[in-house]
Formats: sequence, C-alpha cells, structure tokens
Amino acid sequence: MNKIKVLVVDDSALMRKFISDMINEQYDMETMDIARNGEDLLIKLSKGSVPDVITLDLEMPKIDGITVLKELKKRNINVPVIVLSSISKRGPELTMDCLAAGAFDFIPKPSGQISLDIDKIKNELIEKIRLALKKGLPKSKMINENIQVENKIETKIEYNNLRSRSDKIEAVVIGASTGGPKAIYTVITALPESLGVPVFVVQHMPVGFTKAFSERLDSNSKIHVVEASEGMNVKKDIVYVAPGGFHMEVGADYKIHLNTEPPIWGVRPAVDKLFISASKVYGSQIMSVVLTGMGKDGADGTVEIKKRGGITVAEDKSTCTIYGMPKAAYETGMVDIVLPIDNVAHEIITVVSGNRR
Repeated sequence: MNKIKVLVVDDSALMRKFISDMINEQYDMETMDIARNGEDLLIKLSKGSVPDVITLDLEMPKIDGITVLKELKKRNINVPVIVLSSISKRGPELTMDCLAAGAFDFIPKPSGQISLDIDKIKNELIEKIRLALKKGLPKSKMINENIQVENKIETKIEYNNLRSRSDKIEAVVIGASTGGPKAIYTVITALPESLGVPVFVVQHMPVGFTKAFSERLDSNSKIHVVEASEGMNVKKDIVYVAPGGFHMEVGADYKIHLNTEPPIWGVRPAVDKLFISASKVYGSQIMSVVLTGMGKDGADGTVEIKKRGGITVAEDKSTCTIYGMPKAAYETGMVDIVLPIDNVAHEIITVVSGNRR
C-alpha cells in the first residue's frame, strides 16, 4: 500500500516531533520530511521533494505560512496544505488569509501544556490529512477576495417536486463544515445589502476563529455580517454567524440564544440545532441551505424544515470540498433544490424575492 507522504513544517522542534509521531503511528501515512520554517520548506520543494500533503505552521520566522501559500501558488505546486494556527491575537485573522490563499483547511494548535494538549488535535489532524489527499485542492478558492473557478467542472441544478407556494420566506439558514469558509464566502458576498430577511450561519469552527471569519465576510459583503451574541434581536438584512463553542438557536422571542449544551455529531455549534429551532419559529417561511462538509449535521434539520413547509437546498457534489453533509441531507428525500455553489446566492435572492413559486 502506498502511504500518504506528509511534510511537516513548524519552527518548534517539539511540535515537529509531536506531529510527526502522530502521523507515523497511522497505518496509511508517514512523515516523509520536516522543515523548520517556510524558507526551509521552499528549498526542499525546489529540490523535488514534493509530498502528498503539507502541515504548515502559521507563524514562523523568515517566511511565514501565508507567504508560503502564495509562493506555492506562484510556483504552481498543487499540494493540499493544512494550516496549524494558534489562537493568538492575529492567529484567526491570518488563518482566514491562509484559507483565502488556498489552504485546504486548518486546525488550532494546542495551547498551554503542549504535551497535555496535543492529543486533542490528533484525530482532527489525521482525518483532515486523509480528506486532503482524497479531495486534493478545492475546485474553487478565494483569490484577491474574489471567487474564481480554477477548472471547468460539470455541475447541475436539480429541482425535486418544488410545489407552488404563496408563503413568503422570512429567514434563511445556512450550515457548512469542511470547505465551508470558502463556500460561505461565495454565497454571502453575493447577497445584496437589502435582502429583506435575516440570514443565520453555522460553520463548524473552533472557539476564537468565528469573529475573524465574520469580520472577513462583513468587510467584503454588501450585507452586514456579525458574530452572534446572546440576546441579539433578530433583524432583517443581517447575517448572524454562530460563535465557535456555542450552539446558536433562534427563539420564539425573535432573539439569538446561545448555549453550551453537549455537542451534536461531535460539534458545537451544530447546524441541526439552528435549523430545528428556526423551523419552529418561521414554519413554512424559511429556506435552508446545506453546504460542503463532513458528516451528516444538517440532515435532521432539513427534514424538520421540509415537514413544516419550508424550502430546502443542498450543494451539488461537483462543487463540494467534501460531499458529506449535503449528501446526507439529500438522502433524506427532503431536499427541494440541488445547486452548484456559484448558483446558491442567486437562488436565495430569487426565493426571498418571491419569484420562485
């Protein structure tokens, strides 16, 4: 069996050892090399040492992570990169820059006692290495704050027994996981300033990163985007992003409510929590969208929204980084519309404006 060859980049010798050991413990992968910083990595790559996947420290001397990603693109080196980001003052913001520059995904670095904390990231790191190799580079990524499709891909639009309706949509809910930051960016930045309804977003993202994500969206969108907080009044023309570490629900009082109830499907915030709570408030006047992601979070919520007469959407496999969550939603038989990512915002606008009957 050919093992996944991983190149580990980190300026900390201890972190290089921990990460390498985690990789080498797996039956299907191995650390093919290590690099002390971005400069060291680029020298090794120039000598023909090209791995299947790179794990990349974000903040390093000489050449940092974001500069490495830009240089990889310039050199047309198409190796999926998983960024390890600290929750430092600039860590989350720089992580968003890395995703914009083409990183496959990121995981937070351990904090505090590294030796005690390191196992917390082990499963996530190993899982994402496998996913990165399986998928390779995402089909589309943010470049210069715009979405550009790198390769022509076959996409489809599918309408499944979408009945005529008279109910006006009063809210939109969106859920995503792996690959979600790029997909959500594609959708939110294409929405108008006056959409006419509130939009609620759950992106599986750890504590400390959703604020930078929300700010990035807000600075590049016409519609206003905020990281949600407890007790916020729900208003039209605002996108509410669930904060990392908290489930976000919409209350009957039309306020945002956050809680730290147990994770669902291993995650908090969970898409199902948002979808199900919002379906109880808005009934048939809600539209849900399940985007790229691993697992099946959002499938139960899709069922509840459809049962109450709402409109349900799933991203088409052809544009998903990981076709897990949209597939699970589709397989419930409760998805009305299947769309490639570049068509999702237009469909939201169409449905909310009442032109989809």
